[in-house]
Amino acid sequence: MQGRNEDNLVVGNWPHQSSQKYSKESENGTLGSTKSPRKRLSDSFPQNSKLNPKDPEQMRTVKEVLHVSTAPSIIMCREDEQKRVLEFCKACIKQQKAGSLYACGCPGTGKTLSMEKVRQSLLEWVKEEGFQSPDVLALNCTSLANTNDIFSKIFEMHCTKKKINGSSTPRQYLQNLFSQKQPSRENMMLLFVDELDYLITKDGSVLHDIFMLTTFPFSRLILIGIANALDLADRFLPKLQSLNCKPVVITFRAYSKDQILKILQQRLMVLPYTVFQPQALELCARKVAAVSGDMRKALSVCRSAIEMLESELRDPSKQNSFSDTALHGQVIMVKLLIKQELNVVRVDHMAIALSKTFKSAIVDTIQSLPQHQQMILCSVVKLFRNKKKDTTVGELNKSYLDICKSALIPPSGILEFSNMCRVLSDQGLLKLGQSREDRLKRVTLTVDEADITFALQGIRFFRNCLQ
Repeated sequence: MQGRNEDNLVVGNWPHQSSQKYSKESENGTLGSTKSPRKRLSDSFPQNSKLNPKDPEQMRTVKEVLHVSTAPSIIMCREDEQKRVLEFCKACIKQQKAGSLYACGCPGTGKTLSMEKVRQSLLEWVKEEGFQSPDVLALNCTSLANTNDIFSKIFEMHCTKKKINGSSTPRQYLQNLFSQKQPSRENMMLLFVDELDYLITKDGSVLHDIFMLTTFPFSRLILIGIANALDLADRFLPKLQSLNCKPVVITFRAYSKDQILKILQQRLMVLPYTVFQPQALELCARKVAAVSGDMRKALSVCRSAIEMLESELRDPSKQNSFSDTALHGQVIMVKLLIKQELNVVRVDHMAIALSKTFKSAIVDTIQSLPQHQQMILCSVVKLFRNKKKDTTVGELNKSYLDICKSALIPPSGILEFSNMCRVLSDQGLLKLGQSREDRLKRVTLTVDEADITFALQGIRFFRNCLQ
């Protein structure tokens, strides 16, 4: 999965926290005054000193502020999710009771950063209230060579001075440990497991047994699982539901345009100078929210736009090299806004950065497809939205028929539908498996879902389908 590790926990290590503080934005409007949306957006930014893009130290600092590895001191727009996880952990500690929670959401929705904030807040609360501090362990499943290794990792981190009996495995040892009464002085264990969907196996035994550790009679484990799959708990933990111990599920939804803009503003407020035209940030937020709502993608686009500015200053001939196509309809706005503002990232820089990030030959191909083939791709995205890996032609056809019905468009027959799937496969957009019956052929997506969403978002019908 592209960019996964940027949102990851690392074994025994948490993301670096920036020590810089930011100030609350001020409102510059006067009572009774009426301002245009563009003016109000400009006024939402403090009037800082000028940026010098030719100063390497300044540019290094700007890029660092916008880097995904730089964690802000406050995780904005995720206060409700953090509160729910924190209250869950507090309840477990108060009652000295084990429990499990599953935090899910698409990449770049603030899951890992929020869990770090919860960890800090919980340890502060424990100290203030006089409770015994839990042993906090954090691991990332992408670091495991084998799914079963997770039990060894937990054993190594929690039972550092103990040795496993030759006839017992780390999994069995942990199961026995939580099945026996433990000394009251024994600390509770708070375990954060990131990229939990890496533990999915055909029989689901590893994933099941991890959550089962919280169900043993004397378990003192608080398990916080973190992953991108929205329906993992429903698909792979049915046994837990039958035992009435299904984990609490908290969903981190994709960031909206306003949330992305707010987070970008927060990060930039630590700088003493203006880096972006306000309209450029708004364009970034709007486009990224429309495609994925991935905050990491927004940060990446902003860094790319800064590089556009640097490139322009190195070679002034590039200043007016952008095209109408690259700007995606922003030409008029650019002409109004540029006015030779050479020391900030402008709308044209941002538009080109967005174009390079999302526009590709694949997008061109998708946009040139006939409507019904585009509808098939839209159906695939909807089916795979919860990180489903593949489907069948028959199941895909049902999704396609639903879209046709909702739009009052006459659908193609199953034979023509199968032929369209083969055409999409020939173009490298889908992959069809082997089967005697067309309906039973497995279908997998061979391009990024974001490319399909970006290609179709300009059409209201598809935009509504993909919401």
